Amino acid sequence: MPYTSFHAHFAEIAKEETRAITILREDDVVPKGSYGLLEMYCDDPDCDCRRVFFEVYDWERRKSIAYIAYGWESAEFYRKWLRMDDPQTIRELQGPALNLGSPQSRFAPTMLDLVRDTVLKDPAYVSRLKRHYQMFKEKVDPKHFRKSGAAKHVDIAKPKSKKRKRN
Repeated sequence: MPYTSFHAHFAEIAKEETRAITILREDDVVPKGSYGLLEMYCDDPDCDCRRVFFEVYDWERRKSIAYIAYGWESAEFYRKWLRMDDPQTIRELQGPALNLGSPQSRFAPTMLDLVRDTVLKDPAYVSRLKRHYQMFKEKVDPKHFRKSGAAKHVDIAKPKSKKRKRN
């Protein structure tokens, strides 16, 4: 499965909607700094994996420190999609998990924990990923994506921001 950055097709949206993790204090676990979660999606025309790869990018040091895969569908979806029932493989497809085929820094396990325990707990952000997936697939393979019926399963409505009331 080849993956391409969301930014390659939707630069302005990526610029506005890329999530970042900011570490405010220096420690041995992860250096202080801002880390972008750069989204990449599968551009295989026959694939509807419903997954995202995050390239965790250290803005200050200008390098990638982790590659994390995440699939938002159920284990049953991935069993059917993969046409096999290997629990370990299904868990890795769902993720979040460090991508075994990508280079990982010594900070990758900590970033995986942060993504799993904070970022992916935000339902609005997970909805954004689904919307980005649909936009991406419609751009790189509109014919197959519509024919597959996948578009019916992805809510692409952009969530409205909640504005705080001022007293």
